[in-house]
Amino acid sequence: MLENVIIMLVSLAALMWSADKFVYGAAALARNLGLSPLIIGLTIVAMGSSAPEMMVAATASMADKPDTAIGNVIGSNITNITLVLGVTALLKPMLVGSVAVRRELPIILATSLVAVYFIYDLQFTRTEGILLAILFVLTIGYLAYASIHKTPEQAASPDLYEDELSDDVPEGVPVYMAVIWLIIGLAILLLSSDFLVDSAVFIAKEFGISDLVIGLTIIAIGTSLPELAASIAGVIKGEDDLALGNIVGSNIFNALAVLCIPGIIAPGAVDPSAVTRDSLVMIAVTVLLILMAIGISKGPRSINRIEGGILLACFIAYQYVLFGLANG
Repeated sequence: MLENVIIMLVSLAALMWSADKFVYGAAALARNLGLSPLIIGLTIVAMGSSAPEMMVAATASMADKPDTAIGNVIGSNITNITLVLGVTALLKPMLVGSVAVRRELPIILATSLVAVYFIYDLQFTRTEGILLAILFVLTIGYLAYASIHKTPEQAASPDLYEDELSDDVPEGVPVYMAVIWLIIGLAILLLSSDFLVDSAVFIAKEFGISDLVIGLTIIAIGTSLPELAASIAGVIKGEDDLALGNIVGSNIFNALAVLCIPGIIAPGAVDPSAVTRDSLVMIAVTVLLILMAIGISKGPRSINRIEGGILLACFIAYQYVLFGLANG
């Protein structure tokens, strides 16, 4: 048992490190190939925080554990909003000033609703997985188009979130080094995700926890650590929009690009609890985030410490319910 706990923790650390190196290599290579920093930032860099979820979903699906993959998506989205933004807002209220972030907030709800709709009948088909993948491409295309083709008013005032994303794209990295980091990052991503899923499943069986709950809790919290680190670093540096934008972007990626993986690789029955309990929680906290971020005023809005405390309380209550049911 202790051995599997150690393997899981080491695998999580390796997963986080390799995801960062994979994105670094991919972004540097894309820049060398002539793509604009903004497009790279909106796609490859924004995808970085969801890379662990994507790899875990693929590994779990190939191991015939689709409920772990689905649980990881739903659990990560809940954790990102309640734990990550809750802790971040408690540290420092987050100003919501970016036009890009405000544009993506309705999309996060729309993609979450689509994801829930596809699993609502307790069957997740390969066709539905492919449709989610297509929607992901269309969504990213729309966000990139909207960022490039701005109104004169939007163009006159630079968007800090988009500027911060562009600044995160590495420059001056030789092609061979970009390829090396890309290969190393991908290789360790594959290896660490395999060990993580195996050890987590072993621990779950030892405690009598279902595949869904292990995905909703341990794996979801672990794969959300990059978002937590990025959000805390963002508000400390005064980059509030980047902190919130990371979460919004990650949840959109999870609902489309990550959830499509179990549908394509391991279509089949879905645990009823994922629909009747966990999906509803994901939708509820997403609506709560939008209300906090947009509010009723037209000017800049902030997520304050009281709202951060509410989000964190939601996370604690949800974990209590999950583990209470698992031990009941």
